Amino acid sequence: MGKLVVLKFSDGSFDKGFAVTLQIGAEGELPSSEIAGRLPPAMELLQIYREWQSSYLKMGNRYRLSADKVQVTNVSIVQDCDQTAYILRSHLNSWLLAPEFRPVREKWLEQLLPADEVRVILQTDNRDLQRLPWHLWDVMERYRKAEIAIAPLRYERIASKKTLNHKVNILAILGNSQGINTQRDKALLEALPGADVSFLVEPQRKELNDFLWQKNWDILFFAGHSSSQGNNGAGRIFLNQTDSLTISELKYALRKAVERGLQLAIFNSCDGLGLAEQLADLHIPQIIVMREPVPDLVAQEFLKYFLEGFAAGERFYLAVREAREQLQGLEDKFPCASWLPVICQNLAEAPSAWQDITGRIAVKKAVKPIAVSSFVRNFTQILLTSAVITTIVVGVRFFGLLQRWELQAFDGMMRSRSVVIDEGPDPRLLLVTINDADIAAQRHEGEPLKGTSISDKYLNLLLDKLQQHQPQAIGLDIYRDFPAESPDLIKRLKETDNLIGVCKGSYARANTTGIAPPPEIPDFRLGFSDFVNDEDGVVRRHLLLMEQEAASPCPANYAFSTQLAIHYLHSLGIQPQFTSQGDLQLGRTILQRLRSRRGGYQNIDTNGGQILLNYRSGKQVAEQITLTQLLSAPINPNAIKNRIVLIGVAAKGDFPDYWATSYGTELDKQQPGVLLQAHMISQILSAVLDGRSLLVTWHPLAEVVWIWIWAVAGGLLAWQIRHSLPRLVAIVIVSSGIVYIICLSLLIRGYWVPFVPSLLTLLGTVSVTSIQYSKLRSQN
Repeated sequence: MGKLVVLKFSDGSFDKGFAVTLQIGAEGELPSSEIAGRLPPAMELLQIYREWQSSYLKMGNRYRLSADKVQVTNVSIVQDCDQTAYILRSHLNSWLLAPEFRPVREKWLEQLLPADEVRVILQTDNRDLQRLPWHLWDVMERYRKAEIAIAPLRYERIASKKTLNHKVNILAILGNSQGINTQRDKALLEALPGADVSFLVEPQRKELNDFLWQKNWDILFFAGHSSSQGNNGAGRIFLNQTDSLTISELKYALRKAVERGLQLAIFNSCDGLGLAEQLADLHIPQIIVMREPVPDLVAQEFLKYFLEGFAAGERFYLAVREAREQLQGLEDKFPCASWLPVICQNLAEAPSAWQDITGRIAVKKAVKPIAVSSFVRNFTQILLTSAVITTIVVGVRFFGLLQRWELQAFDGMMRSRSVVIDEGPDPRLLLVTINDADIAAQRHEGEPLKGTSISDKYLNLLLDKLQQHQPQAIGLDIYRDFPAESPDLIKRLKETDNLIGVCKGSYARANTTGIAPPPEIPDFRLGFSDFVNDEDGVVRRHLLLMEQEAASPCPANYAFSTQLAIHYLHSLGIQPQFTSQGDLQLGRTILQRLRSRRGGYQNIDTNGGQILLNYRSGKQVAEQITLTQLLSAPINPNAIKNRIVLIGVAAKGDFPDYWATSYGTELDKQQPGVLLQAHMISQILSAVLDGRSLLVTWHPLAEVVWIWIWAVAGGLLAWQIRHSLPRLVAIVIVSSGIVYIICLSLLIRGYWVPFVPSLLTLLGTVSVTSIQYSKLRSQN
């Protein structure tokens, strides 16, 4: 489900600052969170915007302004426009980094994921705020499926008396075209599929008024000259070479069009914010205008890109964003072209997709009884249908188009498993975490942190107290790429044989810079801390080992988790070795490397020794204690003796190290890196010593057979229960639940089998078989 974000500027000005309210919620629901902030005075920003606007207007570029304002392009001004645009962008982002505005920014980043589809509404009546290039805000640029619109403070939903049209009804007004080419706009509209377009070419006022009253219009389109004139910036369109009018002069006709179902108005003309302001009083659901004078070619290209995406089924906001961004290809000749299109939204309405604007009433035919075919013939048909559906689904899966859904289903099953099974904390591990309070306590005592989370003094005290109670291994999951200053700490880091440190490898292809290890810890007591996260940022794989690049500052070939597990197992007489296939073997347990195109993964890099991460199920992976608690109070020696003690950061303010996992991707559900290391260590030890299942996948051919079985099951269900649609729907829902339960049960036993492809083939074969049956009945 998409998200709706409203930034409301209800009070203020550029010389006094603005009060801002942020609301975030799911589409179609009440806001789930709200926070207030403030933006400081910014008269300098307003002045810079006006300087950019002045340099932009000097270029001319055959704007769709009233004909007497069209200028001759002066290419020497392009560089000045680009420079002022860069300055404007920089000042805008500096303004939005103000401390008073920080709560709004942080709430946004906390509540929204980069992959979310987001509609952002800037609600204000301040025309200067509306004109700013808000899409250049660095926060907005993190969200590839977000687009910003403007809305007035007042809005209202108009009760629509719309009747369903067979096609999308478009009224296209081609106004005064002196010096511009509106025929290109006409050709683009004529090529639209499923649209009935009525053109008014340079109409008289009465002709336009009559057309607006005559029909149930879905979209209103205008191309030609326009401008926002006068002190109040009232929008004016030029119908022909002699006549022009404001929106208020068509108020009654446009109001009737809205009552009859007008969904969208597009003004592919210049300087449209004045038009939008007047149209907003009529409460049209969506309007697209150009915030500044628009060059003729830019207007045509935007219309082409937008109509291609919108008519092809793209969501309205995404279609506008993609069309706007495609204008960047023209910015060598038309600077800032991608700034121009803007959506004006009626907050009381939700945007419609192309297919939602109109609809058709299906005509039902009388059902005739048919003779039942023989079982062999029916079963043969079901096998053929199921084979075709399986081939399609497996083909789509092969190209990675189902990978995201499969990974999300995997996460859901992992969460379901944690509800069913609680394995409890691993008794071989103890976590010593450094939280925000621990860091604050160190600073309060004047301890220099030098870019890390624990001072030399506290680290020395911690290691000394731990060693007193004889841990089997100590894992220092904290980067220290600088030498210690304390002689005692230097000696302790060098001579503590069971202490494992961390470093980070570099990765040239991803432009990732590594982090060097603590200089006092020898290479054989180091492990790399690198995690492998998927495209959605979730850690589902466990990187056991890898060969470091030549330029990497990290010399470790074993992961930090692997090193600690091997050190622990060494005390039990278990030594690491490798199979002929290159898999790591510990005792009788083989950690079989993940291969490409296994499980839900289709297109991933499987370099290094990777296995699936089988998170420990339950509320807690290991016992935890904070740094302050351990140093300030007596501790039970048995809580440390013969255990692996992990030292890591759990702070959220300074030195945050949090990761999205199968148990949650939201900020408040992400886990610190030290907990992930604990899950990985526990996975290895539990597999070797307790016989706990590692996660494995079936051979691809076995997965295809599994998927096909559910396709056949769907066909049989559809045929056996063909006489009752409600019963068939109920049985399909129950069957889908059975597929999920079986896949979850297998996951608990260590097998990740395809759920999403199986469900798709089940539903697909049910649908196709039902359609085949309906056609057969209609023919008899």
